[in-house]
Amino acid sequence: MTGSTPASFTADDYRARMERAARTAAEAGLAGLLVAPGPDLVWLTGYTPPAVTERLTLLVLAAGQDPVLVVPALEAPDAQKAAGAPALALRDWTDGKDPYAATAALLDASGRFGISDNAWALHLLALQRAMPGSSYASLTEALPMLRAVKDAAELELMTAAGAAADATFEEIRNVPFADRRETQVAADLDRLLRRHGHEQVDFTIVASGPNGANPHHEAGDRVIERGDMVVLDFGGLKDGYGSDTSRTVHVGEPTDEERRVHDIVREAQEAGFRAVRPGAACQDVDRAARAVIAGAGYGEYFIHRTGHGIGVTTHEPPYMIEGEERPLVPGMCFSVEPGIYLPGRFGVRIEDIVTVIEDGGRRLNTTPRELVIVE
Repeated sequence: MTGSTPASFTADDYRARMERAARTAAEAGLAGLLVAPGPDLVWLTGYTPPAVTERLTLLVLAAGQDPVLVVPALEAPDAQKAAGAPALALRDWTDGKDPYAATAALLDASGRFGISDNAWALHLLALQRAMPGSSYASLTEALPMLRAVKDAAELELMTAAGAAADATFEEIRNVPFADRRETQVAADLDRLLRRHGHEQVDFTIVASGPNGANPHHEAGDRVIERGDMVVLDFGGLKDGYGSDTSRTVHVGEPTDEERRVHDIVREAQEAGFRAVRPGAACQDVDRAARAVIAGAGYGEYFIHRTGHGIGVTTHEPPYMIEGEERPLVPGMCFSVEPGIYLPGRFGVRIEDIVTVIEDGGRRLNTTPRELVIVE
């Protein structure tokens, strides 16, 4: 992730996030949190280091003590400019000094800590050497819901990101598809997402014809033909918050079977959306969508979970999958994206980002879910 979250977040916002994170960690039996450069650090402090290198940068959070950002001295001026900097103390270190000893001095040497999933093994192993009695758990394992519930300002940014992705689809449906390579349409998607305000494009899936049966197909050199079904799945970050939407289009008139499969997926997506309500389990969304597809005889061709959380990253907890009994809470944002994938033939996927509201769900993507004909 590049850049920082919007200036609309203040030092007080970041202070509240860090306090909540430290409190939640203590409630989970952790001695604290160790947050390396990445989306968690941006969300908690508004700081993105100018480069992620072998030099240690680490946010230390623990209940009852002030947040401390351990940072290389040569990057301290950048850290001081972060929106959340007034809410924490900076502890800089110079080359030739031991940053792990300095970090260990801030910690309970025998404690168990949550640590960012993307922390380098180099740093984790060095901390273990400095504190042989310490132990660690990944943040996704220890505090999976840390960023899951969005506040009003975050929901506003998520809504804007969804609208930008929708505007992209409304334009891409009018570009030529037939006789162009998948990579060319993918480049159009990238250009349009950026035109509509995305600073980062994470994926532009264009899966035509038989390639549509691969849910994560990378756009390739295949020339799109008249008569192809084409799965479009695209998104990224706008003002630091994610978009992700899928629509399936058809080049020219579809066959009756193609229309029928698309209608089944559309019905399944609607069923998944209608299952969204506070207190429902995440798996209820998956079950509702999957029941429609299985009931139509295509259950074996729905080969992935129904959805994933989204926020400052495009994939994060919670996950809409069988076995996930965690209840839905207002402010959660996640995808609802069932699909049918017929090997060697074609695929269909329809995806909206949905947020939980007091009486159900609200879609952040509103473009037509009916099968769109393109040229």
